[in-house]
Amino acid sequence: MKSLILAAGYATRLYPLTLDTPKALLPIGDKPMLDYLVSEIATLDRMTEVHLVSNHRFITQFAAWAEGAKARYPGLQFSVWDDGTTSNDDRLGAVGDIQFVIDRAKLDDDLLIAASDNFFTFPLRDFAADFQRTGRDTLLTAHLDDIETLRKFGVATLGEDNRVLSLVEKPQNPPSDVGVYALYLYRRDTLPLIGQYLDEGNSPDAPGHFPEWLCTRRDVRAYLFTGECIDIGSPEAYRAVNGRFGGGKRG
Repeated sequence: MKSLILAAGYATRLYPLTLDTPKALLPIGDKPMLDYLVSEIATLDRMTEVHLVSNHRFITQFAAWAEGAKARYPGLQFSVWDDGTTSNDDRLGAVGDIQFVIDRAKLDDDLLIAASDNFFTFPLRDFAADFQRTGRDTLLTAHLDDIETLRKFGVATLGEDNRVLSLVEKPQNPPSDVGVYALYLYRRDTLPLIGQYLDEGNSPDAPGHFPEWLCTRRDVRAYLFTGECIDIGSPEAYRAVNGRFGGGKRG
C-alpha cells in the first residue's frame, strides 16, 4: 500500500497565514499540521511509501519537510512532486494532481489519498481495517447534523453494508446526513479509472468528484468514523484548533 498526500492548493481562505507558508506546514502545537496526518499513516502495517504533490511555489518547503520526515518515520519512503503550477489560475485540480503523480511515480498498488490539511481524532488503522475487510474502494464518512456544514461536503446515500448508492458534491439540498471527507482508500485496479474519468472530460478539481463518478460504476463503501475531522478553513478556525490541541496532543 502507498499513500498520496494532496498539498498543491494555495489556501487563500487562510490569508495572511498562508501567503508564505503552505497550510499543511502551519504548526499545531509543537509540530506542523502535516505531521499529525503522517504519524497516522505510519501506523498502517502495509504502508511503504508516501508521495506528496505540491505546487511550484511551495515545493522547496515540502521538500525540506520530507527530508526531516525520513528520520521521524523510518519505515516510510518519501517522494515530493512539483506539479509546476504557481497560482489558482493554472492549478491542475486535486484529481489532476492525483493522475500527475500516478503517471510519474508509476503507482500500481492500493492507494490512500488524503488532503494534506486533514486533522482528525480517530485511528487511521480502523479506516484501513475496514478497507481490508470489504475489499472495496472506501470513503471516510461521518454523520453530520448541521445542514450548512453538509452543504460544504460531498454527501453520500448509503445502502446495505454501507455501500455508497450515490454521492453528490456540495448539494444545496443534502439527500442524507452522511458527509464525505477528503480521505480515500482505492484498490490497485481502480487507479486506471482515474485516467478514464479525466479523459471523459470530468472535473479535475475537488477530489470528491471522482468517487461521485466511481460509485455509479463500482461497488464503493463508506467507513463511518466516530471522533472529529476538523476543517481548518479560516484564521479563526486555525487559532481555535491551536487552542484545543496546542499541546501537541489530540483527543
